[in-house]
This record gives sequence, structure tokens and C-alpha cells, in this order.
Amino acid sequence: MDPNQQLLHQPTVLVLFGAGGDLSWRLIVPAIFDLYVNKHLPEKFMLIGVDRQDYKQQSLADHYREAIKQYSRYGIPNEQTWQSFVQLIHYYQGDITDQNYYTQLAEILAEQDRAWDQLAEKVFYLATPPFLFASIAKALGVAGLGKERSETRIILEKPLGRDLVTFHEINETLSAHFHEQQIYRIDHFLGKETVQNILALRFANPIFEPIWNQGYIDSIVITVAETLGVEHRASYYERAGTLRDMVQNHLLQLLFLVAMEPPVTFDADDVRNRKMDVMHALRPILENEVQRYAARGQYGPGWVEGIKVLGYREEEGVSPDSNIETYCALELHVDNWRWQGVPFYLRTGKRMPMKVSEISIRFRDVPHQAFPASAGLNAQPARLIIRLQPEEGIVLKFLAKQPGQHLILRPVEMRFSYKETFSLPSPTAYETLLWDIMRGDATLFTRADQLEAAWRLLMPVLDVWESNPGVNFPNYSAGSWGPDSAGILITRSGRSWLTPTLHDK
Repeated sequence: MDPNQQLLHQPTVLVLFGAGGDLSWRLIVPAIFDLYVNKHLPEKFMLIGVDRQDYKQQSLADHYREAIKQYSRYGIPNEQTWQSFVQLIHYYQGDITDQNYYTQLAEILAEQDRAWDQLAEKVFYLATPPFLFASIAKALGVAGLGKERSETRIILEKPLGRDLVTFHEINETLSAHFHEQQIYRIDHFLGKETVQNILALRFANPIFEPIWNQGYIDSIVITVAETLGVEHRASYYERAGTLRDMVQNHLLQLLFLVAMEPPVTFDADDVRNRKMDVMHALRPILENEVQRYAARGQYGPGWVEGIKVLGYREEEGVSPDSNIETYCALELHVDNWRWQGVPFYLRTGKRMPMKVSEISIRFRDVPHQAFPASAGLNAQPARLIIRLQPEEGIVLKFLAKQPGQHLILRPVEMRFSYKETFSLPSPTAYETLLWDIMRGDATLFTRADQLEAAWRLLMPVLDVWESNPGVNFPNYSAGSWGPDSAGILITRSGRSWLTPTLHDK
């Protein structure tokens, strides 16, 4: 049987908490619609929106139609498709802090099982503020909605806590009412096609894996840069900051995929075990070494893409003396046979010159330079670049002789572009992840032990930064590549930040 069609025989009810929120509107519901158009939803499927807002059935449908028009891969749906999709949407208004609400929800779900004459899979998606995660999970458990282990799943968006202590509080509540195999901690970065292609690039191509080690690789830089500022997220960002928001989940997950050993099979536990091996091998950052291995910054006023923008402290909802970082860079080391001596540099920030996410693998220089210095051998290092956004693809940069009588070496590129190579558009990250959740495939989701280890790794940095405010904030202009301290961090080893690969022309 085609695995894409296997879902059609598994009735599913997706209960979406926070149905009226921005996350549901921009990302989740358009992804569900795209799955519907592609016939990747079960024949028996229901979406129950849960929120305290006073939506009527039709007003919620109209709200979602506007979202689909803007964010679906297929744009404005024709009337027949839309009307058939609307029949799958139901709204259940109420107070999610009231236990009686969950008792009634359990009755609604039981009634739907009877109507279908079959026990449906229940997927509870918590698209709510993180402080509600524990209370919703507990209420679902008390109402008996987590007891069917193989038929029930709960999805949580990042971040899970703001430190190790609060992560434990949330996770202990989750674990008291749901088994680990039922819990799907979602990170949309892992749903991107190019991120998944890292494993294919490494383990399906014999030309790369033999040189994927400290013998051939000098260093690895993972960059996630945003041109946007804090926008409307000031209330969240003032409590989180870049290290929690981006590094603790997104960038570390990319590091795991680049550094992990080959799995025996692509079973979810096997892949996640290999990631944990990397986590265990990461060298701890001691508090007295934070300044050596971590740099932080906060953007001030500047120019981004020709537009003058405010500094972070001038943004609406931000404290005028905020100590929150909007940029951070880390130097990490994986102490094992494959990666000993190879530094991993992670950097991410807001109000950067361009929006780009990429992994740059820099190869070691040749052991003997037979070419004269005049040939330009040191013009650029050979490197492999995995681009995640804005254009997905892979670039190999190397040196070639320029035509002519003189021996001049010049950097050239070999490029693979998803857009140019494949005629079909890539599914959105949420589309991929929702499909995996309904199939019960946890490969792309984060396990509790990974998150705990990530918090343990970063807590010394967070503790030092919170106890020692950034006295020079703001310390980089909007539209620049970050503070001077980030440059100092990488130049200590004789290296430098290379400008990310520019967009295709």
C-alpha cells in the first residue's frame, strides 16, 4: 500500500487549542488545508478549534479562509474545495482553565467515536502560550483523554520552559499524564526539506561521508540571520531572548544532524539516539569560560534593506534599559573521534543585513601549497554550504584555474537548487510535521532527554548573562552582522566569519 494513502484508513480528530491565535491562523490551518488538497488527511477527519473567543462557526471559517488565501501553497481555494473542507471544522468555545470544559470535550470526542463506529486517533495541539502547557496537559489527563496510548498524541510548540527548572516542571506534568511516545515537541526547522536532506546528503552519497570528519573539515558555522526586529513579540522576547528562542532548539538541532553518526535504520528512536550521542559529547561551557565561548548583542538603530529602523530598546513593549540579547554566537566542541578539534560556531540574530539560514562546512587547506602565492590560493577556503532559506539548496565552493596564460586560481561554485531541480513545490514545514504526527512517526521531533541536556549545556551562559547585564547595550547597529565581541570570539582561533551565500540572481 502507498504509505501516503495509508492514513486514509485511520480516523483522526485534531483538537487545536488556541484556534483563534496567530500560530493557528498563519501556519497550522493552512498546512492542514494543504494536506487536505493533497489527499493526505484521513477520509474521516475532524478539526475541533478550541478557544475562549466568541467565534461563530461561520466567522471562524471566514477567518481561516483569509489565512489560507495568504499562506496556503495553493492560494485561494475554489468554492467546491472550500465548502468540503469547511465541513471538517468545528468550534468549541469555553474556558480552558475549567476542568468541566475537558470533561465535556471528552464526551464530544466519545460521541464522535460512536458516530464513526470506530475509535479515532486524538491529536491535541497546544498552539497556546507556553505557560498554559502544563495546566492543559494535566486537565486532559484528569479527563481521561491521555489513557489510550497508541491513539492519543499531544503536540507542544517551543519553548518548553525558560530554564532547566521550568522545563522540568512542564515535563514532569506531561509525563504524569502522557507517555513519552505520545508527546511531540515540535520544531518547525526540522520540517524543512533541506534540513531533512542533510541526512540524505551525508548517508546516501559515498563521496561525502568519508571526508565528514576532523581529518578533512576545519570548522563548521551555522548561521540563522533575520532582518526583522522583535515586531509584535516584545512581551515574549523580553522573557526569552535569542539564546532561548533560537539556539536552545533550532541551531542545536542543526548541529546534531551535521555531527551525528549514521543510524543503523531510520527508525525514530535510532535517529534520536544518535542525536543524543552528540549531545553527550558536547563539551560543557563552564561559567568562568562563558566570555571565551559565547558572545551576545542587542541591536541599536540602523538601516536594514534601505529602511531606517528603531533600536531594540525603542521598540513598543520593550524596557528602555532591557538586558535581553537579540544576537548571540557560541563556539562549541564535540569531543569524540569524528570531531575532535573541529569548532562548531553558531550565530543568530535579529536586524541582520539579510535573511539567511545556512550551514557552512569549511574544509581544511591542502597540506602542501604547490601553487605560488600569486595564484590566489588563499582567496577563499573550499566549503560546502547547505542553504535552508530563503532559497533551499546546496553549494560547493572550490578553486579553479581562470582561463588565460597566467596561473590564477579563482573561487567557483557548483549549485543545487530545490526550486530549479524539482518541479513540485516543497511542502511547508508544518505540513510535513503534521503528516508525520498523524502517522505516528516521531523521527523529526525532540525527545525529553535532548531538551534537558540542551538546557544543561546552556544554563551556565544564561546564568552569567542574567547576573552580568550587558553594560554596552546596544552594541551593534541594525543592518550589521553583529557586535565586535562575536568577531573576537572567532578570531581567537585564527578564523573569521564568512559572508553567507547571497541569493540567486
